[in-house]
Amino acid sequence: MYQYDKLDQTIVNERVAQFRDQTERYLRGDLSDAEYLPMRLQNGLYVQRLAPMLRIAVPYGLISSMQLRAIASISRRYDKGYGHISTRQNIQLNWPRIEDVPDILADLAAVQMHAIQTSGNCVRNTTTDQFAGVAADEVVDPRPYCEIIRQWSTLHPEFAFLPRKFKIAVNGAEEDRAAIHFHDIGIELYRNLHGVVRLKFLVGGGLGRTPVVGSVIRDDVATEHLLTYLEAVLRVYNLHGRRDNKYKARIKILVKAMGVEAFRDAVDAEWETSRGGPNTLTEAALAAVAEHFTMPNYAVTDASQESAFLAEACARESLFAGWVKRNTKAHKQPGYRAVTVTLKATGQAPGDVSAAQMDALAGLADQFSFGELRSTHEQNIVLADVRESELMTLWKALQPLGLAASNAGHITDMICCPGGDFCSLANAKSIPVAQALQERFETMDYQYDLGPIELNISGCMNACGHHHVAHIGILGVDKKGQEFYQVCIGGSQAGNASVARILGPSFSRAELPSIIEKLLERYLKLRESDEEQFLRVYERCGIEPFKDAVYGKA
Repeated sequence: MYQYDKLDQTIVNERVAQFRDQTERYLRGDLSDAEYLPMRLQNGLYVQRLAPMLRIAVPYGLISSMQLRAIASISRRYDKGYGHISTRQNIQLNWPRIEDVPDILADLAAVQMHAIQTSGNCVRNTTTDQFAGVAADEVVDPRPYCEIIRQWSTLHPEFAFLPRKFKIAVNGAEEDRAAIHFHDIGIELYRNLHGVVRLKFLVGGGLGRTPVVGSVIRDDVATEHLLTYLEAVLRVYNLHGRRDNKYKARIKILVKAMGVEAFRDAVDAEWETSRGGPNTLTEAALAAVAEHFTMPNYAVTDASQESAFLAEACARESLFAGWVKRNTKAHKQPGYRAVTVTLKATGQAPGDVSAAQMDALAGLADQFSFGELRSTHEQNIVLADVRESELMTLWKALQPLGLAASNAGHITDMICCPGGDFCSLANAKSIPVAQALQERFETMDYQYDLGPIELNISGCMNACGHHHVAHIGILGVDKKGQEFYQVCIGGSQAGNASVARILGPSFSRAELPSIIEKLLERYLKLRESDEEQFLRVYERCGIEPFKDAVYGKA
C-alpha cells in the first residue's frame, strides 16, 4: 500500500497544527460557529444530532493493521470504543469531543492517516473495488490511479470550494463493484484491442433527492490525460454549477440542464487549455505510484493441493462450506482467496465495529493477509490475501468475535446509514429498522434459499444508505412528525445500473418486516428456478406483482 514520503507527512502535520489553532480560537470564542464551520468540515468534523462526528479518511478503502489498531486505541481513549464503516470506505467516530479532535488528528497523523476533505464542498475520498489488485476478473488494478487522484485532489486550491461535494469512483474489473454509474465522475479502466490501458469517463451520476445514472462523455482517454481531463470536468462544474441552491448544486443537475452533448463540448474546450500541460502523467510517474501496489510475497505452494485441502475441509463442515461459498472470492493468485468479514451480526448496527474487534481483525490481518485490510462501501471488511489452507483457521478465529456470519451479499448484509439515532438531517431512524429485519430474516436457510439480495436503508433523501440502487430499498420519511418508510425495488449499482421504483404509499416501522417478507414471498413464487435472482425476476415481471403482494390487490 502507499506509504507517505516526507512531503506527505509534513503536509498532514501542518494541517493538524493549523486545525488545532483554529479549534482553540473557536473554543475561546474568537471564531463564530459560521467561521469555524468550513474549517471543521474540511477536517472531517461534523456536528450531529447528539454529538460531533469525525470522519477518518481511508483512501480507496485500504488500511494497514497498524492503522486499524491506532483507530481502535483512539476510539477507546476519545470515543465510546467503536467505529463505523461508511459507504465511502471511510471510518467514522460518532462521539468525540470537539476539544479532543486536534489530538485525535495528531494520533492519526502518526500512522499516516488524516480526515482532510472527508467533508465539505471539495473532492471527497476516491473509492474503488474492495477486491482491487486481487480479483480474478480484474483487467487493470485501479489503486495506482486512485492514489494519483488522491494526491492531485488533496488540498487542491482551485477545487477546495466547489458548488457542492464531489465524489469519484474508479473500476478496473469486468464486474463493477465500485458503482461508477452513481458518482459525480465514474472512471472505468479497460484495455483496448492492443492491450493498452484506456479510461472511460462517466459524469453526472448520483443519488440523493434526484437519483441519476451517469452518462458517458468520453470513452477512450489515454492514461496520460487522467488528471488533465479530470481538471477540465471540474473546471466546467466549478464555473457553471449552481451555488444559489444546494439541492440543485451537484454536477448531475448541471449535466441535465446543459445536456450531455453540450457538457461534453464545454469539457473538451476546457481540456484544450490544459491537455499536454504540467499535469500530464508520464509513464515514469505512473510506474512510481504503481510500485506501491505490487503483489505481496505469496507463499510458494501447490495450488491444487491448497484447493484439495479446502475441498476436504468443506466436505467435513457444512457451516464452513457455506461461509466459503458466500464470504470468499476467487483470487488472481492460485491457492488464495479474498475474504469478506461482514459487520452485520444480528443486534449490531450495520457497519459498526468495536475496538476489540478492530484489534482482533488487525491481528488476523497480520496472521493471514500480509497486514492489510480493506473497508467496503457495503460497510464490511475484507482480508484480501488468505491461503485456502488457512481459511478454516480464520473462520474459527472469527467466531468468538461475532464476525463469522456467512451472509455476504444476502438480505441481512444490508447497507444502513446512521439515521435518526445520530444524524441531524434524518427524517427517521434506520438502525432499528435494520435490527428488526435482521431478527425477522435471521434464519440462514431462508436467506440462502432467497439467494443474493441487496437491501439498503436510508434515513432521509440524502440517500447515504444507497436505497435507490438496492434490489429492495427503504427510505425514512416524515409524515406530520411521524416516522414512516417508503419502499422501492429494482435498483442496481452494477453494470446494468438502474434506479429503484417506489412501490406506493409508505409504511410504519412496525409494518416493515411483514412488508419485506411479502415481497420476498412473492419473489419466491415468481422465480422460474432456484438460480433466478430477485433483480432478474423484477426485470422479467415488472413492479405490479410486487405491488399486488404488498397492497393486497391480488
